[in-house]
Amino acid sequence: MKKILILGASGFIGNALYKELYPYFDTHGTYFTDNAFYQKNHKFHQYDVERESISVLLENLRPNIIISALRGNFDAQVHAHFEIINYLLQNKNTKLIFLSSANVFDAFTNYPSYEYDKTLSQSVYGRFKIKIENALLRLPNTKYVIARLPMVYGANSPRVQEIKKQLQEKEAIEVFSNVVVNATTEAKLTQQLHYIINRNRQGVFHLGSKDLIHHNDLVTEICEALGEKKPLLMNVYDSNFDRFLAVIPKDNLLPKNLQISVHEVVTSSMVS
Repeated sequence: MKKILILGASGFIGNALYKELYPYFDTHGTYFTDNAFYQKNHKFHQYDVERESISVLLENLRPNIIISALRGNFDAQVHAHFEIINYLLQNKNTKLIFLSSANVFDAFTNYPSYEYDKTLSQSVYGRFKIKIENALLRLPNTKYVIARLPMVYGANSPRVQEIKKQLQEKEAIEVFSNVVVNATTEAKLTQQLHYIINRNRQGVFHLGSKDLIHHNDLVTEICEALGEKKPLLMNVYDSNFDRFLAVIPKDNLLPKNLQISVHEVVTSSMVS
């Protein structure tokens, strides 16, 4: 049975992954903030990326697959990932699944991005993700999966919860009217990663919807799905032209049942 360690298993995506994988694998996770439930659960391990070395946990647990859904200080995360790479190189049958972001392409604005396009970012967040990606790309292919994510929605997602709260309080919802995006849900994302683990896939994956939508249209449609026909939107324009922030799958396609459309992302926001 494969042993999996999810770094950041108390966060939204990390926790969804834990719930998807633990019935099938020996699944462990890390959490940061004191939590009585996690402390009692022997599959959860408290870990502070800024103060502790991840090497100790890796040597104690000896996982085959590490999934990085970490958040926190960027420098500390980079250091932790270099320690993980060291562990991968010293141990056979080990792999890192790194959850990256569409932001690794945020300097390219004229078209959507595919798996093997060159990365270039203007944001601190995007450059941080690129730094870890580049270190992984120097490893043998069998040692890594880079899973680039678009915006993640779904009924229980922080994004949809925030929209619900803003609708309730009649607050304006910030939308980027000239940004073309794709999206996904945590339910589809966890199924995709489960498949990638089962089939021992490797390389770079774009886990966004196969179609695109303007950000303001996506938010409007989600509001309509939640029963609000005329949401109060605050349009933010950061350029005079459409710009793309979308990760489209092309080279590493998953089976049809594991692909997702924008329409499915919208309808998923209704189901809690």
